[in-house]
Amino acid sequence: MAAPKCPSCRKAVALPPENKTFPFCSERCRTIDLGKWLGEEFRIPTKQVEEDEDGDGRPTPGDA
Repeated sequence: MAAPKCPSCRKAVALPPENKTFPFCSERCRTIDLGKWLGEEFRIPTKQVEEDEDGDGRPTPGDA
């Protein structure tokens, strides 16, 4: 089995408990990854909800 790779820099990564930053190789790579999530470079796809006239996203009475 191949050693896991850091998601940021792709270097081989030591397994826990030797590596406290697993799955990253270092605190630097962990921080870079966090910055990408906070900067919205990474996103989890979601289903877009269209807003109605009220702007609250809920159906109004009479909508089917």
